[in-house]
Amino acid sequence: MKPLFVIFFAVLAANPGIAQTKQSILDSLKKELVYAKQDTNKVLLLAELADKYGFVQPDSSFYYARQTLELSQKLDYRYGRYLGYRNLYFAFFTLSDYPKVLETEFKALSIAEQLPNRRQSSMSSVHMLLGFVYRGMGEYTKALAHHWEAERLQLAAGEPLATIHSSFNTPTQVYLNLNRLDSALWYSKKVCEIGRQSKTLAAIDLAIMGNVYEALGNNEFAENYYRMGVALSINDGDSYFRARLYNNLANLFHKAGSDSSIYFAKQALQICRENKFLNYQLNSAQILARIYESQGKPDSTVKYLKMTMATSDSIFGQSRIRQFQTTQFSEDQRQQELKIANERLQSQLKLYVLLGTLGIFLILAFILYRNNIHKQRANVLLETQKNEIDRQRSVAEKAFGELKATQSQLIQSEKMASLGELTAGIAHEIQNPLNFVNNFSEVNTELINEMVDEAEKGNKKEVKSIAHDIKQNLEKIIHHGKRADSIVKGMLQHSRTSSGQKEPTDINALCDEYLRLAYHGLRAKDKSFNAKIESSLDPSIGKTNIIPQDIGRAVLNLINNAFYAVNEKKKTVNKGYEPTVTVKTKKANDSIQISVADNGNGIPQLLIEKIFQPFFTTKPTGQGTGLGLSLAYDIVKAHGGELKVETEESEGSMFIIHLPLQS
Repeated sequence: MKPLFVIFFAVLAANPGIAQTKQSILDSLKKELVYAKQDTNKVLLLAELADKYGFVQPDSSFYYARQTLELSQKLDYRYGRYLGYRNLYFAFFTLSDYPKVLETEFKALSIAEQLPNRRQSSMSSVHMLLGFVYRGMGEYTKALAHHWEAERLQLAAGEPLATIHSSFNTPTQVYLNLNRLDSALWYSKKVCEIGRQSKTLAAIDLAIMGNVYEALGNNEFAENYYRMGVALSINDGDSYFRARLYNNLANLFHKAGSDSSIYFAKQALQICRENKFLNYQLNSAQILARIYESQGKPDSTVKYLKMTMATSDSIFGQSRIRQFQTTQFSEDQRQQELKIANERLQSQLKLYVLLGTLGIFLILAFILYRNNIHKQRANVLLETQKNEIDRQRSVAEKAFGELKATQSQLIQSEKMASLGELTAGIAHEIQNPLNFVNNFSEVNTELINEMVDEAEKGNKKEVKSIAHDIKQNLEKIIHHGKRADSIVKGMLQHSRTSSGQKEPTDINALCDEYLRLAYHGLRAKDKSFNAKIESSLDPSIGKTNIIPQDIGRAVLNLINNAFYAVNEKKKTVNKGYEPTVTVKTKKANDSIQISVADNGNGIPQLLIEKIFQPFFTTKPTGQGTGLGLSLAYDIVKAHGGELKVETEESEGSMFIIHLPLQS
């Protein structure tokens, strides 16, 4: 546990007296607000107060955010309006009014896009908050997308990740809810590490780390993080998240059967009652009701069940009142915006009418002045222009007809080229067994003629020898015929929609088939493409139950990616490089391993966590959809297996499929 306490004491040493400092900042801001003029400085003061109150006092945050918006609209201060909409987030989020949260954040985003000096940092902040919202709504894909966009914009703005380090709690809680505990732990550690280095570690960061360890079953680590979070919340003066941490400890000790659960639940309940934290008060009452019910104390159980119901009613009643207030405020804001927009439109219309009238008078005066002098010249010029226009129109129509004809030819050529690319791989594979069939058929024809001659001579021994040769040739014809048949069936299987039924399949034959078909298909697209292909197939594997179409698609995606990687590296390396793709199979313990390796450029370590995400691709625009590895990952998972990657930059990559042995 030493590393945990190193983080803890380092943070406390770097952040002494936070609670007093935070309160003194609020007092100082309020004093400045009393004497502030009705200008942009007052807008910034109001916005900072709204931000400081945040989740701790949502009513105060709502009040100051509303003041920020009203003054910004009067001053036509765009950045102030952005701050106002962004800070409304805290009030609406506390009310769990996600539609209003999204509405205000999208308004903030649309304004942020128009801020030339603060565009990237402002947009990253909005995307961070949108990530929190979608996470709360259970829209995990959107939550992660907004988190990655916030991170990208923050780096593009040249600002350290420490300024939005808490946004990494979004992937942590998403992966925790999805039970992807390894990923949740990685991101939680990243949050704590960034927070420790930047001296911005918060109690909520430690609470979430404790949640992850509790889910992993490591109650000792979970308890330590919860206790460190409590200490940090006391040091920060943060009673809101201290109540959450006490609830976390109470729930943890209740599962362990410890009486300490009652102490921590009551501590949390006391804080919530003093500060009107109704959501955490509801949690505390529910925990106490469960504890006393498990101890067989009906009176205490009933007491806290009643408190649970009363707290729930209070939350519902306040939510309705606040919903009315926020709805009314939203309508007021909309009307105010419409009024301002209409006033601007009317002013612009008056200006345009005045300028248009003046322009018309000037044009009329000019025409009247020049009319008598240049009337004939103008008529001649107009006639000349008309003739020129007619001539150009005729030329354009002719060119357009030729263009359409050429376009039709190009479309047809492209269709034929695509058809050729599609069939090239299978055509090459089928040609070999067909050559054997043709050759042995011709040989058999000659042998039959010889056998007839020998039979007429009465040479039975020679007839038997020739018949034996014919039989061997027929066996080879049958073998290669079946080979061609299996290639066609394999391609038909690959092209058909998967039936979803597992069937005994020769893994080695499947891998060998797709390796050669992928290679010849790429060769058909690009004649200059060339690569060395190697295979090492374990004969002891035999057949195993899989869905051959699905596993075939997964293997084919990995092989195509490998060929793409070596081809890209070949374009940048002058001499001494031989593109190589290797496919291996191996039976290990109770699983089958299929590995696809290449000696391309490898994958940067920063991208390892993202390569299996849908629509993530490192290929240029138009050359990849970002679905190949994601689909392969899902297919392998559906078979109860794993898909892993081993890579080294500039040296190459190896993707390994682990499939459980199935009879």
